[in-house]
Amino acid sequence: MNGAVPAPSPWLPTAPCTPGRRCAAHPDPLPAGRAAFRPAPAALACARLAAGLATVLLGVVLLPVVGPLPAAARYALVRLWTRAVVRAFGVRLTVTGALPPGAGRSALVVANHVSWLDIPVVAAVLPGRMIAKREVRGWPLLGPLAALGGTLFIDRDGLRRLPGTVREVAGALAGGGRVTAFPEGSTWCGRHGGRFRPALFQAAVDTGSDIQPVRIGYRPEGAAAYVGEDPLGASLWRVARTPGLTVEIRILDPISAIQYPDRRLLAAAAQRAVLPVSYRAVPPAAYRAVASDSAKRPSASVHQRVSSNPASASSARTPS
Repeated sequence: MNGAVPAPSPWLPTAPCTPGRRCAAHPDPLPAGRAAFRPAPAALACARLAAGLATVLLGVVLLPVVGPLPAAARYALVRLWTRAVVRAFGVRLTVTGALPPGAGRSALVVANHVSWLDIPVVAAVLPGRMIAKREVRGWPLLGPLAALGGTLFIDRDGLRRLPGTVREVAGALAGGGRVTAFPEGSTWCGRHGGRFRPALFQAAVDTGSDIQPVRIGYRPEGAAAYVGEDPLGASLWRVARTPGLTVEIRILDPISAIQYPDRRLLAAAAQRAVLPVSYRAVPPAAYRAVASDSAKRPSASVHQRVSSNPASASSARTPS
């Protein structure tokens, strides 16, 4: 190996959220008048890491047993397990809003994307099949777990395969399943958000499935943010050492694909629900400038990055 890193495609969305730009401070400074941030003792952080990884490993061991169970029982066990994972890492989870009906009713769950923690956080409330970038399949421990759990993997550099992925998502929805996507296409720091890419919303249009928007928020904001070139190990350690780290997942009103029969309109409606105006603080010109710069520097998103350029897809029905 010569150490060269191939430049990513210029269509890959890249969030301008980095610690160096004071957008994703690790962790955020506390307001004036409050005590200075004191990280948890190293011993406690090590115990949290060990507990979190052990709980993840337990899921890997038990997943073959859980897989054949009926959907309702499987979802209940996944919910309990992912809640245990989040708690083991020292994170407190709160849920607001009314939960939708359980298994048997299809929905495309869409959320803002801040951290790798988003994955167990959403699954702890609305378990279902996740959509992840192809590289996740090769991650130690988490990759096999994701594959066994039915994760749908997207090849970010193979846009010709995107229509097939959309059809696969539509098949899962048509079978009454729940699928979770992070349509911003990249992780953001929690203070800014990106545009929702419309490609995967076509699956909801094709099947008449509801969109279930949810909003994820962390306090302190920067402690959980997994952006830029942040190593996963450093992020795990930061989460384990942050005292009082909390995450709120807000269940918003469902959006009918029948009301918005076009994927772009549906994506825009979901974005308005999930990302308040104050949250979408990056102007479009700045976002385009950052996206065009992605050919020079890769982004460390946890999940998929889906093009919004209609010419980049191979199907006129399911361009991104």
